[in-house]
Amino acid sequence: MNRPGDFDIMKWMQGEYSEKKIAHLPPVVDPIIEKSIKAMREKYGVKKIGAVGYCFGAKYVVRFLKPGQVDVGYSAHPSFVDDDELKAIKGPFAISAAETDQIFPTEKRHRSEEILKEVGQPYQINLYSGVEHGFAVRGDPNNRVVQYAKESAFLQAVAWFEEHLKS
Repeated sequence: MNRPGDFDIMKWMQGEYSEKKIAHLPPVVDPIIEKSIKAMREKYGVKKIGAVGYCFGAKYVVRFLKPGQVDVGYSAHPSFVDDDELKAIKGPFAISAAETDQIFPTEKRHRSEEILKEVGQPYQINLYSGVEHGFAVRGDPNNRVVQYAKESAFLQAVAWFEEHLKS
């Protein structure tokens, strides 16, 4: 994912880059997810839903990790998940974290681990050295350290869902 050097995620979340100025915040995003979950459950008869969120998407995996919504969650380099959202999860949740991450720094990662322990749901946090925020989706394939972390994070997600989505 190539972005202009002056890309500002906060402006993007507020809708400043959108022609219609539509924000990427819960009042706009939640109804889209709710409608999708409803269709999967009712129209398609899906019994269990596993959700993946990279960066921005992690917040919504966490927000919907509740009975009747999302059953199992996974995120890589999560962003903007607040403590109360994490405390409210009701299903297994895994995280692939980057060693260097201004949005999910060491302190936030440690706090997330404390919360996940308190919540009592199955959880996993893997920390990948030598990588930065975004490694799991836009890492440099020519950098062996980054490529390893990206591939390993993918396998972490696959194994997590294999374990927790079994009937």
